[in-house]
Amino acid sequence: MANVLFLVGSLRDGSFNHQMAKKAEAFLADKAQVSYIDLAKIPLFNQDIETPILPEIAELRAQVDAADAIWIFSPVYNYAIPGIVKNALDWLSRSLDLSNPKGPSILQDKITTVSAVANSGHDHLFKDFQHLLPFIRTQIAGEFTGSTINPEAWGTGVLELF
Repeated sequence: MANVLFLVGSLRDGSFNHQMAKKAEAFLADKAQVSYIDLAKIPLFNQDIETPILPEIAELRAQVDAADAIWIFSPVYNYAIPGIVKNALDWLSRSLDLSNPKGPSILQDKITTVSAVANSGHDHLFKDFQHLLPFIRTQIAGEFTGSTINPEAWGTGVLELF
């Protein structure tokens, strides 16, 4: 069974992107094992704290290493990738051999895709990811998927996808 690692780009309780991830997890229940990255535990990237490897970063790398694929669920913040998502990708894209900055990272050739729930701006977000993901040497799988938030969700807190 495939191992798929979910990266949900919102820390908000009841996040619409987390709800979408849970629906995707249910869909994959008999097809893949799903685990989640806890973005709240990842410090802001800073080369001054890159060595020795922080326990949070070692755990993050181990999760990515064990995964066959990464599925990013991202809100759209000002038509762009949220800082918390970019921060995680910055940590993960670093060379495993710091004496060779162009050396392989834990993300090297990792199959990756993106889904987004937002009011608008999906195309802008997806363009950012289409530039970033190949640069950090991941393999993009298929088309990115976007969903617009149903208007009543702002009152109920419940995302309706279908």
